[in-house]
Amino acid sequence: MNGMDSKALKKLAPVAVAALAATGWFGVQAAQNDGDNGNHSGSQLNSSASDECTYDTLPAEAQDQIEDILDGADPDDGPHDGKHFGNYEGLLPKENSQYYREYTVKTPGMNHRGERRIVVGGGSDTDPDVWYYTSDHYESFCSIPDAEG
Repeated sequence: MNGMDSKALKKLAPVAVAALAATGWFGVQAAQNDGDNGNHSGSQLNSSASDECTYDTLPAEAQDQIEDILDGADPDDGPHDGKHFGNYEGLLPKENSQYYREYTVKTPGMNHRGERRIVVGGGSDTDPDVWYYTSDHYESFCSIPDAEG
């Protein structure tokens, strides 16, 4: 190689590396998005909320909270229960800002609210349209298809 070729290669090397990195990044993004075929609807669950958890698989305390909601019992876990849940994580289907409400699921041995919640949406206070459970403080959700028996 002559001196001119070496200089040209040194200038092109960073450009080539950047191009390869960008191609790899876009390829990863495309692969991650292939599964949804571009369908984005407010009625669809995000992947972290697409799992189902049936009533009988939930902790006893979650089952108790569901029964309390259905019975119209006053929430007994402070000012947050039965109130607005903002879905700020964006893991549940997009709805208006007042659609979701949250309830604490008691955790034995804890003297605070802990991480477990039931989140409901729509309907009425005693007959929500949708039900979700999170055991990890909104990091993931599962829908409860048989919450109302």
